[in-house]
Amino acid sequence: MARAGLTGERLAQAGAELADEVGFEQVTVSALARRFGVQVASLYSHVRSSHDLKTRIATVALSELADQAAAALAGRSGRDALTALANVYRDYARAHPGRYAAARFTPDASAPGLTELVKAGRRHSELTRAVLRGYELPEPAQTDAIRLLGSVYHGYVTLELAGSFGHSSPTSDESWPRVLDALDSLLRNWPERQLS
Repeated sequence: MARAGLTGERLAQAGAELADEVGFEQVTVSALARRFGVQVASLYSHVRSSHDLKTRIATVALSELADQAAAALAGRSGRDALTALANVYRDYARAHPGRYAAARFTPDASAPGLTELVKAGRRHSELTRAVLRGYELPEPAQTDAIRLLGSVYHGYVTLELAGSFGHSSPTSDESWPRVLDALDSLLRNWPERQLS
């Protein structure tokens, strides 16, 4: 018998917490049932599968990240906004490594909950575009810049979490502001698109 109070939202939140503890890839409906002390079958009235659960966890992570980014960006522009957004991603990844991994989850096109996940993902694109308004980049340069920023943030954070920067000087914390300075400089001097 399922415990009273179990909902899809509560399971997604508990799954997000579990992801931070054991890693996103280890989160399953079975693992979550053990956490709540219930039979696996009792959870299937709230989530359809482990894939559905992971989609919901990804939505939790993307929504949390977007909320934190929106708060950090309020009233900022230019390099200040760029730094605020970058720090939100880095700090979130450090505090919630499982959720951060979930934010990169790509569900099947037919996955339940995909609409909410897509909405949360679009918020990130809109927040990055808000940062880029301070650099006055036209399209398609904005799209190129969004891809660049996402790649740098994610690449740096992923390598840092894996310990890749812990074996040499300067420290990762010393390099981070220099990386952001380089991004700021690049955005201020974005190359014109060459016509072919």
